[in-house]
Amino acid sequence: MNHKHLFYFWKVAKAGSVARAAEAINVTPQTLSGQIGLLESSLGAELFVRQGRSIVLTEAGKLALEYADEMFALSAELEVMIKHHPKGRPAEFRVGVSDAVPKSLACRLLQPAIDGAQSTRIVCREWQLDRLLAQLAVHQLDMVISDGPIPPSFSVRAYNHRLLESGVTFLAAKSLVAGNTAAFPACLNALPLLLPGEDSAVRTSLQPWLERQRVRARIVGEFDDMALMAAFGKAGSGAFPVPSVAEEEFLASGELAVLGRSEELRVSYFAISVERRLTHPSVLAVTQSAQRIGAGQDIP
Repeated sequence: MNHKHLFYFWKVAKAGSVARAAEAINVTPQTLSGQIGLLESSLGAELFVRQGRSIVLTEAGKLALEYADEMFALSAELEVMIKHHPKGRPAEFRVGVSDAVPKSLACRLLQPAIDGAQSTRIVCREWQLDRLLAQLAVHQLDMVISDGPIPPSFSVRAYNHRLLESGVTFLAAKSLVAGNTAAFPACLNALPLLLPGEDSAVRTSLQPWLERQRVRARIVGEFDDMALMAAFGKAGSGAFPVPSVAEEEFLASGELAVLGRSEELRVSYFAISVERRLTHPSVLAVTQSAQRIGAGQDIP
């Protein structure tokens, strides 16, 4: 079997059409169709069938795609590992951090990757999770740190590695809570509330929790970026939730007060990587850092 033919098949299957795949890899549609025909001949099975103006995978094509995904993921993993062992210059560790991850937590997770025995230069990108996963899929990133696993709707060949889990702390500006004597969480009834955006993992469990606590929240803002939400919170715009493991970052300025903490509300952080078994030295350093933080050995 010719691996180049398999690569062309893989690109067409991922793109969903010969024309889109041809444009993406800069070859003619005729070349792609011919190469896939040769692959089908060598395998003795049709991989695509036409439905109207579209093509869809046959059962044999679906099976071939599973193997192709695995083969090209391993190929990309090999390329990453070789590139990160260069001679005479620092290795480059490219990591994406979701907007919903607190900055101090991201720093504490990533610091050991820089401080390790190997000379490493970190390149950090902060963006929405879907954009970061798209970069991971084409190997522009080595790892993504997120407050949730890969969304089911996102068809990227990558793996979730749980880093740590935390409860949730509610904070508010001291000026905003002055005179509010109600116990937590009832005190939230009297305060405007700032929430993480709908893509945030904690947002999914927050609304049912509020209902169970009989809190009628007056939501005045939603934010994809946790730092921006905290800035509005410090300005007195409303109370807001943060992961308890990172609450010291937000309390350091002295402008905020803790309203209460919930261990029922949980947020988990993940390293998302193209590696099924983690071997990248910088990624391993991050996972070991997470274990220390989760065990309470690295909490300020």
